[in-house]
Amino acid sequence: MNVRRSLAAALAVGSLFLATACAGDDLDKGSAADESSSAAPADKGAVHISGQSFPEAALVAAMYDELLTKAGYDTDVKLVDTRDAYMATFPGSIDVVPEYVGGIVNFLNSKANGANAEPFTAGDGAELAQQGKTLLDDAGITLLDQSAATDTNAFFVTKDYSQSEGVTTLSDLKGKKIVLAAAPDCEGRLDCAGGLTDTYGIDITKILPLGYASDQTYQSVIKGESQLGETSTTDGTLDSQGLVVLQDDQQIQPAQNLVPAVSSSFLTEHPDVADVLNPLMAALTTEKLTELNGKVAVDRETPEAVAHAFLQEAGLL
Repeated sequence: MNVRRSLAAALAVGSLFLATACAGDDLDKGSAADESSSAAPADKGAVHISGQSFPEAALVAAMYDELLTKAGYDTDVKLVDTRDAYMATFPGSIDVVPEYVGGIVNFLNSKANGANAEPFTAGDGAELAQQGKTLLDDAGITLLDQSAATDTNAFFVTKDYSQSEGVTTLSDLKGKKIVLAAAPDCEGRLDCAGGLTDTYGIDITKILPLGYASDQTYQSVIKGESQLGETSTTDGTLDSQGLVVLQDDQQIQPAQNLVPAVSSSFLTEHPDVADVLNPLMAALTTEKLTELNGKVAVDRETPEAVAHAFLQEAGLL
């Protein structure tokens, strides 16, 4: 009886040691798991990204989305048709927008000083941002580092029209009656229909609001419904469609370097956003952007897939 009790006691002690050892192993594993978890990005909260819905803007927004997600942010992206649409709530319910320095500075200029305000036309992005600094500050918007990649508005015709009419520059359209296919907000803008009329003397008889660099705009010009269409200087689809950009020889387009526009209050709370997005701006060039646009618009790859491949190639992931 005493032997059995001693044996039982010994087994109990052994079991206790075994349980303690296992618990120790679990604690060690838990510590390792904690260390592993600490290596993952912390949850930094939500960031709301918006912008225009044309292919290039969607591509750059996808880059912002992936980089900010990697940095630990809970992102959402909502793209809209025009700058007016997202600027109605930026900053506010929107935190970050892929922008163009001339576009946002002159939008704020028109908003503050009226639709007929003299536009900022500096050809250098840094100078243009400095000219618009007070407007940006008053709006609560901060521009991060500008990219060397630039993309201005451009206007195209068919190659056949260019050759038959002897048209290679926008000045060559002076006095001609032209139907223009363009973004819905083109009318009156000095870098769009307003400038084509006032600076170039083109008789714009009608504006078809078919979109910026959209399939509908391309097809409208190709089919002869309109003679002139709006796109960008980094449009990689034109040549394959038999279209050609007319030179902006009187330079109505301001500098349009790509730049992240961020809510100033959001940036104060999340200063690391600059560290996430500035390296992307340094990695992009106009030539690379044109190539990437072609992958989306011509090769029909998704903006997300093209963005991911570029970020990997640039060593940003």
